[in-house]
Amino acid sequence: MSRQEFFIEINCQQRNHHGERICGDVFMQKRVKEENRIVVVLSDGMGHGVKANMLATLTATMAMNFTAEHKDFEKIAEIIMKTLPVCSVRKISYATFTIVDIEVGGVINILEYDNPETFIVRNNQVFDPGWQYMFLSSEKGEDKELRSCSFVAEKEDRIIFCSDGIVQSGLGTDSFPFGWEREQLIDFTLKEIKGNSLISAQELGEHIVKKAYQNDSYELKDDASCAVIYFRDPRKLLICTGPPYEEVNDKVYAKKVADFVGKKVLCGATTADIIAREWEKTIVDSFDFIDPELPPISYMDGVDLITEGILTLTKVLNLLKDFNKNTMLDKGPAGLIVNMILQSDEIDFIVGTRINIAHQDPSLPVDLEIRRTVVKRIAAILEEKFLKEVKVEFI
Repeated sequence: MSRQEFFIEINCQQRNHHGERICGDVFMQKRVKEENRIVVVLSDGMGHGVKANMLATLTATMAMNFTAEHKDFEKIAEIIMKTLPVCSVRKISYATFTIVDIEVGGVINILEYDNPETFIVRNNQVFDPGWQYMFLSSEKGEDKELRSCSFVAEKEDRIIFCSDGIVQSGLGTDSFPFGWEREQLIDFTLKEIKGNSLISAQELGEHIVKKAYQNDSYELKDDASCAVIYFRDPRKLLICTGPPYEEVNDKVYAKKVADFVGKKVLCGATTADIIAREWEKTIVDSFDFIDPELPPISYMDGVDLITEGILTLTKVLNLLKDFNKNTMLDKGPAGLIVNMILQSDEIDFIVGTRINIAHQDPSLPVDLEIRRTVVKRIAAILEEKFLKEVKVEFI
């Protein structure tokens, strides 16, 4: 989602408690379009499994709805603490939460209860937003300490928050007798960012959760979740397929590709030949058949990837349809395109409308439709399932 000078990338990576099929941590995000706001919530239910998930879902849903309605933070916390059941033995609430409310202009408000303390990375060091502490006076929430802060985000800021499965990973081991404590988590995060200043929210979260998984000898003793919010320039991707309807537009087509600022993919031999001819470049073919269903990729200076056209795009569509957090993408042409799409925020398609006679062969599978329909379907799923900003131009 665009915010004036920067794009806001939001991602949460999770691993379940060893042996559990359901995560006891719940992550939610919601766009309040009318007010240009994003509300993000991470809740950790006590224990693990179905019961923990239900409690975390209840907490996250309440936090999400109350925050979206502009109730003040203290009121939100009080309502949640009154509503949540309390453990009769340990006298503590059954779920924790972190709420991040991102408003117009990059104003950030954070409220958290009993999760590991959120930290903000700015200019490769931890930024102190001026945390304030408050205590609830309600009957159930008495003596419950909550933290809150408010600040204005700057480009390249990162907000990192997690469940205690991260900071308690490795607890009792020789390497981490007191767990992977917050300072160690911060050091790890800063090293990751120093090693790759443009590391995505998804990749950073993956690395943190993977490290916690390793700390517990690959058998997590608690659900582990890490959410990252990254304020940055939007990452743009251009995918071109098919020749222009009229050959006189070949030069226009090539100029559009040349002028695009971002990564570029050409799908189709005719498309690549047009660009190569207009740019006076040479296409270098690869003979590595990574995906037995598709022709291999090719290379040319000025573009990031060249693939076959309609077969590859049809497989891209199917991969996107079936994609979930457990999907493993190969290094074949379609897998490479999907990975580039997932790493991008704004995807532009330029679709040539000259009909390729080969694709009208009635013996080809019904699902193998002309490129316009395939691209429209890809665009729709990117907007609806992956919340990408998509633009399709026909030429």
